[in-house]
Amino acid sequence: PLKALGNDIHKNLLEPLAGIRERVDDALPDIQVAVRTGDTTQNERARMVRKPPHILITTPESLYLLLGSKRMRPHLRSVRTVIVDEVHDLCSNKRGVHLAISLERLAELVDGPMQHIGCSATLNPLEEIAAFLVGRSKDGNERPCTILNAGIRKDLDIQVRAPLPDFLEASNTALWSSAYELLLEEIKSHDTTLVFANSRYKAERTALHLNESSSDGNVRIGAHHGSMSKDTRLKMEDALKTGQLDALVATSSLELGIDIGSIDIVYQLESPKSVAAGLQRVGRAGHLLDATSQGRVLVFERDELLEAGAIFSAMKSGDLDAVRIPGACL
Repeated sequence: PLKALGNDIHKNLLEPLAGIRERVDDALPDIQVAVRTGDTTQNERARMVRKPPHILITTPESLYLLLGSKRMRPHLRSVRTVIVDEVHDLCSNKRGVHLAISLERLAELVDGPMQHIGCSATLNPLEEIAAFLVGRSKDGNERPCTILNAGIRKDLDIQVRAPLPDFLEASNTALWSSAYELLLEEIKSHDTTLVFANSRYKAERTALHLNESSSDGNVRIGAHHGSMSKDTRLKMEDALKTGQLDALVATSSLELGIDIGSIDIVYQLESPKSVAAGLQRVGRAGHLLDATSQGRVLVFERDELLEAGAIFSAMKSGDLDAVRIPGACL
């Protein structure tokens, strides 16, 4: 979630420093922050080479390219800390394997010791993920690692619902029609609603049906998924945050910590498939430590009912899915 990280750094570091500089000490250093992704322009890349930032926000793929860049590689020697945000989303797949190799290459390049920090709200098993994050030294031994487990469990108001009472006998068309009616009622009764769908097609279709089904036209609903352009996604995020949209229908593109403002309630269409995904998605509502996260799952089949019930039961008891870290990757 690059934009969210950039916003956090601006709000919690750059703005306070500017205020301190104005009132107390104008000699405080000017902290430079840069973002490097596949969308970064050539001018911005050239500026990074001329004046390397103190904080660089990047992706595993862009880090790989930076390590092979003749002009940028030398600047990486001064790196002292690498923070892997949402580490649970990387360690279970080949993208995380790719990142692990880049982190070892970076560790060989730097002039001094380099600290690895991983952050996530949904980690299990902690020890294995920590070992993945810090890697091993040249002699094959695991590097030392400290685990800080906050142990905070959010208050959850979660329910599994069916669009119709006799959903086992109702037709698929009747179920979805009732689901759209239910969603419209919920959207009208809340300031901001986030609806998650398990595919881009269903996200687009749901947003379209909800807009068409709104008889008075006062409900404004957008769609958000990874196939959209970066500018379109940012436009949708800002529209929800500023109140121009009443609801946003999204895929996993909004599952992580992108800043979209305050969300009243989260609806999940069909089972979220995992406890971690359920927690990440429902957690977007009431996104404060002392707030209650309100979430609902709409199920359309018997199997989904059982699966969603088991997932929500685990969410309430704090039982997370165990992440399987790939091994012996070529």
